[in-house]
Amino acid sequence: MASSSGLARTPSKRMSRAQTMMVEIPNEDNSTADSELVPSSLASIAPILRVANEIEKDNPRVAYLCRFHAFEKAHQMDPTSSGRGVRQFKTYLLHRLEREEEETKPMLARNDPREIQMYYQQFYLKNIADGQYTKKPEEMAKIYQIASVLFDVLRTVVPVGRVDDQTQRFADEVEKKKEQFEHYNILPLYAVGVKPAIMELPEIQAALRAIQNVEGLPVARHTSDDTRQERGKPVNDVLDWLSFHFGFQKGNVANQREHLILLLANMDVRKKENLEGYTALNADTIRKLVDKVFKNYRSWCNYLRCKSHLRFQQGCNRQQLELIYISLYLLIWGEASNIRFMPECLCYIFHNMANEVYGILFSNARPVSGDTYENAPPDDEAFLRNVITPIYKVLQREVKRNKGGKASHSKWRNYDDLNEYFWSGKCFQLKWPMNVKADFFAHSDDPPPANETNNQITVGKRKPKTNFVEARTFWHLYRSFDRMWIFFIMAFQAMLIVAWNSGSLLGFFDEDVFRKVLTIFITAAFLNFLQATLDIILSFNAWRSLNFSQILRYLAKFAIAAFWAVVLPLAYSSSVQNPTGLVSMPLFLYLVTWFLEGSAPYLIRVTMQPKLYVGRGMHEDFFSLLKYTMFWILLLISKLAFSYYVEILPLVQPTKIIMELHVDNYQWHEFFSEVKTHNIGVVIAIWSPIVLVYFMDAQIWYAIFSTLFGGIRGAFSHLGEIRTLGMLRSRFESVPRAFCRRLVPSPNQHNRKRHLDEATERKNIASFSLVWNKFIHSMRMQDLISDRDRDLLLVPSSSSDVSVVQWPPFLLASKIPIALDMAKDFKKKDDAGLFKKIETDDYMHSAVIECYETLRDILYNLLDDDADRLIVKEICYEVDMSIHQRRFLTDFRMSGLPALSNRLEKFLGILLSNVEDVDTFRSQIINVLQDIMEIITQDVMVNGSGIIARAHRHHEGDQKKEQRFEKINIDLIQMKTWREKIIRLYLLLTVKESAINVPPNLEARRRITFFANSLFMNMPSAPKVRDMLSFSVLTPYYKEDVLYSDEELTKENEDGISILFYLQRIYPDEWNNFLERVQPSENKDESEEARLKEEVRKWVSYRGQTLSKTVRGMMYYRQALELQYCLEFSDDSEILGGFQAFEDDPRYIEQAQALANMKFTYVVSCQVYGAQKKSSDQRDRSCYLNILNLMLTYPSLRVAYIDEREETVDGISQKVYYSVLVKGGEKLDEEIYRIRLPGPPTEIGEGKPENQNHAIIFTRGEALQTIDMNQDNYFEEAYKMRNVLEEFLKARHKERKPSILGLREHIFTGSVSSLAWFMSNQETSFVTIGQRILANPLRVRFHYGHPDIFDRIFHLTRGGISKASKIINLSEDIFAGFNSTLRGGYVTHHEYIQVGKGRDVGMNQISAFEAKVANGNGEQTLSRDVYRLGRRFDFYRMLSFYFTTVGFYFSSMVTVLIVYVFLYGRLYMVMSGLEQEIIENATIHQSKALEEALATQSVFQLGLLLVLPMVMEIGLEKGFRTALGDFIIMQLQLASVFFTFQLGTKAHYYGRTILHGGSKYRATGRGFVVFHARFADNYRLYSRSHFVKGLELLILLVLYEVYGQSYRSSSLYMFITVSMWFLVGSWLFAPFVFNPSGFDWQKTVDDWTDWKRWMGNRGGIGINPNKSWESWWEEEQEHLKFTNIRGRLLEIILVFRFFIYQYGIVYHLDIAHHSKKILVYGLSWLVMLTGLLVLKMVSMGRRRFGTDFQLMFRILKALLFLGFLSVMTVLFVVCGLTISDLFAAILAFLPTGWAILLIGQAMRPVLKSLKFWDSIKELARGYEYIMGLVLFMPTAILSWFPFVSEFQTRLLFNQAFSRGLQISMILAGRKEKDITSPVKYA
Repeated sequence: MASSSGLARTPSKRMSRAQTMMVEIPNEDNSTADSELVPSSLASIAPILRVANEIEKDNPRVAYLCRFHAFEKAHQMDPTSSGRGVRQFKTYLLHRLEREEEETKPMLARNDPREIQMYYQQFYLKNIADGQYTKKPEEMAKIYQIASVLFDVLRTVVPVGRVDDQTQRFADEVEKKKEQFEHYNILPLYAVGVKPAIMELPEIQAALRAIQNVEGLPVARHTSDDTRQERGKPVNDVLDWLSFHFGFQKGNVANQREHLILLLANMDVRKKENLEGYTALNADTIRKLVDKVFKNYRSWCNYLRCKSHLRFQQGCNRQQLELIYISLYLLIWGEASNIRFMPECLCYIFHNMANEVYGILFSNARPVSGDTYENAPPDDEAFLRNVITPIYKVLQREVKRNKGGKASHSKWRNYDDLNEYFWSGKCFQLKWPMNVKADFFAHSDDPPPANETNNQITVGKRKPKTNFVEARTFWHLYRSFDRMWIFFIMAFQAMLIVAWNSGSLLGFFDEDVFRKVLTIFITAAFLNFLQATLDIILSFNAWRSLNFSQILRYLAKFAIAAFWAVVLPLAYSSSVQNPTGLVSMPLFLYLVTWFLEGSAPYLIRVTMQPKLYVGRGMHEDFFSLLKYTMFWILLLISKLAFSYYVEILPLVQPTKIIMELHVDNYQWHEFFSEVKTHNIGVVIAIWSPIVLVYFMDAQIWYAIFSTLFGGIRGAFSHLGEIRTLGMLRSRFESVPRAFCRRLVPSPNQHNRKRHLDEATERKNIASFSLVWNKFIHSMRMQDLISDRDRDLLLVPSSSSDVSVVQWPPFLLASKIPIALDMAKDFKKKDDAGLFKKIETDDYMHSAVIECYETLRDILYNLLDDDADRLIVKEICYEVDMSIHQRRFLTDFRMSGLPALSNRLEKFLGILLSNVEDVDTFRSQIINVLQDIMEIITQDVMVNGSGIIARAHRHHEGDQKKEQRFEKINIDLIQMKTWREKIIRLYLLLTVKESAINVPPNLEARRRITFFANSLFMNMPSAPKVRDMLSFSVLTPYYKEDVLYSDEELTKENEDGISILFYLQRIYPDEWNNFLERVQPSENKDESEEARLKEEVRKWVSYRGQTLSKTVRGMMYYRQALELQYCLEFSDDSEILGGFQAFEDDPRYIEQAQALANMKFTYVVSCQVYGAQKKSSDQRDRSCYLNILNLMLTYPSLRVAYIDEREETVDGISQKVYYSVLVKGGEKLDEEIYRIRLPGPPTEIGEGKPENQNHAIIFTRGEALQTIDMNQDNYFEEAYKMRNVLEEFLKARHKERKPSILGLREHIFTGSVSSLAWFMSNQETSFVTIGQRILANPLRVRFHYGHPDIFDRIFHLTRGGISKASKIINLSEDIFAGFNSTLRGGYVTHHEYIQVGKGRDVGMNQISAFEAKVANGNGEQTLSRDVYRLGRRFDFYRMLSFYFTTVGFYFSSMVTVLIVYVFLYGRLYMVMSGLEQEIIENATIHQSKALEEALATQSVFQLGLLLVLPMVMEIGLEKGFRTALGDFIIMQLQLASVFFTFQLGTKAHYYGRTILHGGSKYRATGRGFVVFHARFADNYRLYSRSHFVKGLELLILLVLYEVYGQSYRSSSLYMFITVSMWFLVGSWLFAPFVFNPSGFDWQKTVDDWTDWKRWMGNRGGIGINPNKSWESWWEEEQEHLKFTNIRGRLLEIILVFRFFIYQYGIVYHLDIAHHSKKILVYGLSWLVMLTGLLVLKMVSMGRRRFGTDFQLMFRILKALLFLGFLSVMTVLFVVCGLTISDLFAAILAFLPTGWAILLIGQAMRPVLKSLKFWDSIKELARGYEYIMGLVLFMPTAILSWFPFVSEFQTRLLFNQAFSRGLQISMILAGRKEKDITSPVKYA
């Protein structure tokens, strides 16, 4: 570098010659980018580069010196440029420095050392000396940061000893004070100078004083000067003191300090009536917080029978010690990382550290060793290193055993297993400090790598599961819900016995029948024995972790169950042989025992259930118990009565006849023809589906009863009372009153006046109008309404000028024109008659008076001349007097009013027009004004000329030549308040039609009516803002869309449709409203173009499911809080003056912002934000910039992310992870907190809960709302948040308070297509009527994700807001509800507030979502939480729990299974000939009864009953006529096809998950452009879940129809099979029916080409399944690779069903000549094997001779063909083969080949070793071709006809057509040229 610079060092030549490699910095200028693109290993130079960018404009030379210093520092940190991205970055920086060396020169001095010193001094004097008492803390934080960096640079530039005294003095001053000006989150605790309003709040000051009380706390001695310098900073508060002793990180301490202060301040201020003299916290506040934070800890101590270490020595400062304990827990929790999911582990850590605290304070010696506590203070990361990291390492090693979710759950310990280790006294063997060689830390993996020290983890044998083993088996359903299954089995047995022996229920009292019914207790004994056996078998892998008492309980239960299983059958058999014996006693004893288990489960659990920490105290209060007990008693009575009379009784008599029937004439080879079997096969075939229906139909009865009860409860909750605008208009007068009663705090909540005086009424309306107008403005900003709609909906902001209430113009529309017509046509001269007609309509009366008074005020203030004003005054005086004296109709001519109205319209129109030429504008106003006055005085007033004459006489001497009304004040028109009045008056006069359709937008109507309706619902009264609970919102974000880019908006899909074009057609009214709002000009300059593009990006993004939409919605909470504060802390005159009074007063704004900051925090957990910031990928960079813009737009938004850095430790580079919180600065983000983590947090558990968990430490408050990325919020709903939070404080149910508040959701994606509408309705019914009934009366609502609000302190001490173990907690949200319920909380549901939510809108996305949920439910079935809830709930609550969680999915699977069982039973009966024999037998005359009995289960295949909740909810909220219409339209749009298809999705994925696993998170995508899915895509998605099963059922139905004769003459045949045909059709063709352009011929051709290419491509390592059939086929068998031997055997057993086809059909072939010998079946296998052999030969020939010996291969094929022809000729001529035999043989052999294929897949390892795997693969390819052809042919045929495609488009998008959408135009791809052109309605 230049010598004049005086730099001590220059870059080496080697560095100078480094290879040029520039860093690409998209969408950003380099000056901003270089500081943000710093590689993670050089992170410490980022602040230097930021400072360089900051001062670039002030002094480029100093900026250059800063960059050079950063370069030198980077070179020192990584001389070899080995770090990731370091070489590229250093090269880029070097090039920039070389350029700037030449371009920049010193500005203040001759050389660089002097230049930087002078600049530093100048900077100090300008910004620090003058600014520290005038600038805000955040500005000062940035200034001090710049000053610190500048001085660091200065020291490297200026030689040692050359720094002048003034510079050094300034630097010392900066160093001393810089900690006071660090970047802060909410509270600038140590800032001096201008303090934000939040620091002036007395509650904050009181909390700060409380934690700063460190008086009497001992401080550790220092062992060296270095330690003193490092850790000997002043102790400011109790958190500093704890950090000093235990080594907590600085970021953690700062974070928890603010957290604790805000908690204390918010809790304490609620109890303060008067804030004057408020200096100290209430002792009860701290005690209450202690009780809440340590409730779980105390429970843990009691459970383990150890003494709590929350000890308080007599005479100590109790408040100080309580705060120390709370601070200690929060510091542990704040640094615990993944260990936060293990609450009892945290209890153990706190237990020991609290003991140390007590020792330090009082005993000063360790209890065991006697060592002193006054050791050297630890470093900042001591706690992380010594306590958290060893436990994290255990988690990490266990997760490695999981093998990415492929290993069995029983092979590794998850979060629950490790946490439950701390549920036993064994945990105290870890000792304290923890012994890392203890058994807990042992593992069975290979020895650790060389870079890991052996003292961290001990090698040992694999540790067992703790308390529970998640084994993959359906037996979990029985084990968890055994009481339910025992009840249903016993009831079935009893009903069957009564029906079989009596036929009447009264027969139950017959002695013999009753004795037989008593056998149900023997069955119960065996079932109990089964349950006890399952307990032992399924928990066997956990036995090594159980203590002796727990094992003893299991064995005792098994022994007792075995005893009864032996004793009862013996006793019963002896009672039958000897009726007079003592058999009644054992039976009686068992009855007592059984009764106790049912009625007093807690007593039984104490003796026989394993002792558990959770699941205690879950019983409900008597009233709740009564409600859900009555619900289930009524349901069970209905279900059992139906089962008895419809399912069981009709089958008994036919069954008896069939069992007595002897059949000789079998139609196949019968192995047991000589044995009398009583036709047991037929009985099983008939009864199996009925039994399955019996166990499943309770789900349908639950749907019916929940619909009825939910509808009744919804009606009592006042839902749907205001559901239309007409209803709103009729009740609008009462809305302000309801608003003030519900949403405005009252000083005395209990003594609200029922009859309010006029002043109070006006204030109520004024308060309401402020909120209402803000609500309307928010809808205008969202483009839901136009400017005209807005003006019609607004209430005047200032209502004090008019004597009547000013209602919104949409209520007063057409009232003035009607009143004018009434007056004009009124013939009488009696005033009273006219006034009475007007006054009968309150709105008309208000409109007339308001019009008159507003016009008077406008005219009076517009006129500048006193004489003119006097005329107006005289006219008004005449009007008032004539009305008062009842001579109005005498003094005024009504015939002149229409002309006056017309001139007034013109007058007001001119006033509102744009002013182009002032003189012309003035003259227009004067002309019309003179016309108006002339009409008033000449045409309307009888004596009007007298008024003018008097005015002339009064001003005779003044400017006689000048006409009247020529002096006007046009400045008045520009004033906002007057312009509002003019607009309002203009609307009142001009809106002649009724405003019944205002607003026309359906979403705006829905929001207005829901908000108005909610004001009449039961909600807690609103507290004052200061008294409300504080809360946070947390949103996890990964890599979803934040804001759509210009490229994404205009990028066209294969149909030529862009997102922007699509949305313009979907929302044409909103697009036109948008254009009206942004007002694009025709001649756009660059800035205007950029502004418009940005607005368009936002408009599109706010209609998608983007982060920007979610953030905008959540920030309404803050706006609502600020408005609420302004309303509360203002006097009446300010409220009546309108919102302008608050907006113009900075006093209100600052105070409102301070309280909003204290009450509300929003954290978005952008997990990979740090990686996106440094990424070179354009999309990642775009996401980073958009998130940054969100932070800059919303200053209170906080972003948490996981920062990955490379750091060198002992010469080895390693990755280090941090949780970081940032906020928006001036241009870039500013780091607030940085907390080091023990390792990568997201590797341990599922992604979303881990993402939430790392960010939860940065949330604040007593409540926490979880919001997903696909959600939205609304201003009017945000206003009700403080009401909802009051639900936490309402004590109910034995003083228990809710732990989770459930909120309803509005699905906003329902208008896109018919599929989206179906999904929206389904989801809406679940989040409303479904969850309503779950919460009350059933008491089993859990957390289903999304907008629920958590009691934050309850959950942060009990494992967090979700569970995160890999795979088992795939549905992480619901486990939070399970955990909350098990730990003594409960969940409520509230429907007076709603949050928006998006859903998937395409067929494939919906199916992926359903698959994910079904996977999750499969894993739930195996989980310990479901087992414990099933065992711990009382019987009726357990039923509710089962049928609303895993039972629903099991019932879905059973529904599908019923079809299989029924059809296979029919197949057996038809093929064996038994059905024909039975029906044709002369002894059976009840064939009709038999047929009817067989037909019963088909009713349940329709599935229409499951739509009931949907219809009820629509009826409740929109009216039952609308509900009926919607239901019919849904059926016409094939909703039943859609729901039947999704039934298959649920059944497939639920069953496969339990059998084999394979669960995974499925990213569904949240796009809204409906695109055409290719045939190959649909085939890949649905081949195994639907198509294979559909084809199997199709073959069954065909065989049943062809070979069955039982129903040929009966109409019941179609009734029995129609639902099954419907099921088959839905499963095979729904994906094509619901595929946009699915029947377009060109797309069909393209799909076929694509599918053939995909089928033909070879697979291999790295080949995407989308590219090759082989890769996809391998992926489809992934679940079989990792399943256990039991899963493989079960798979093979299930496959054997396919062999029945061949066995049955071959005996029906003509070629068999009615032979029933087994040889026929053997010959069929010979044919089968020959066919397979031929295929193998062709395959081998193609592979061996296909290329080199083409001729030989052709000869081989010719020989095979000739051989085939010869064989077929012989068979036809000699053996009697027929054409029908050929088709039958195909149906026989295809299933057999498929069975061989499936068995081969299950035995893959064996076949691979035998070299048969390639043959299996080729066989599979052949089957795939056949299936593809069968599916493709109907689609191809229908594509020939153009009308089919048009019909399909109408079917798919009918919902859109009904709203005037142009989908056909979209799919045709016709687009407008200009993106800003308005859209015409269809």
